[in-house]
Amino acid sequence: MNIWTIMIVVMVLSLIIQQMLQSRFNKYSRVGTANGMSGAEVAQKMLQDHGIYDVKVVPTRGMLTDHYNPQTKTVALSEGVYQSRSVAAAAVAAHECGHAVQHACGYAPLRMRSALVPVVSFASNIVQWVLLAGVIFFNIFPSLLWLGIGLFAMTTIFSFITLPVEINASTRAIAWLGNTGVTDQKTHPMAIDALKWAAYTYVIAAIGSLATLLYYIGIARSRD
Repeated sequence: MNIWTIMIVVMVLSLIIQQMLQSRFNKYSRVGTANGMSGAEVAQKMLQDHGIYDVKVVPTRGMLTDHYNPQTKTVALSEGVYQSRSVAAAAVAAHECGHAVQHACGYAPLRMRSALVPVVSFASNIVQWVLLAGVIFFNIFPSLLWLGIGLFAMTTIFSFITLPVEINASTRAIAWLGNTGVTDQKTHPMAIDALKWAAYTYVIAAIGSLATLLYYIGIARSRD
């Protein structure tokens, strides 16, 4: 019963955080950067300021689909960020470049997350089917449910390793934005606020994953 309560609370908080993030992004998308730079220009400058010249900045479709790919060494900025000259765009672009800086510096949590990507990708594709089969056929193959729990645990670990990676990237971004004058006394708090709400999405995702893991463990233990 307690796990169900936690899961419901997590779902509600997740919806609230997503709405707040969207609201902040829309609001700060209407406020220009202090120096008039676009998201793409911000990304290029941050990379150059950190001595990184082998990472490309490219546009990608969608909204808030921005990401850094360490395998291809590309910072992909969404349509609302790449050309926009807003505080929101600058914050997002700098955050993604924060990951490129982590990669260049050999940031340990990022290395751990990258190493887990193939395992988590495989686990994510089959975990729901294994868990379902484990619940249905528990009396015949009890170990099947525990196998599914083990696979799901990998995704939960991945979610928690992601937290320091995302928070650190935002910390790097905020410091650089303020030091270079991309944001000023008026707009810097806006960049901080936007990245804060983005970080909350990862926190609530990790908590939700842990709650789900505990739920399945509870099912397995109740049937032993």
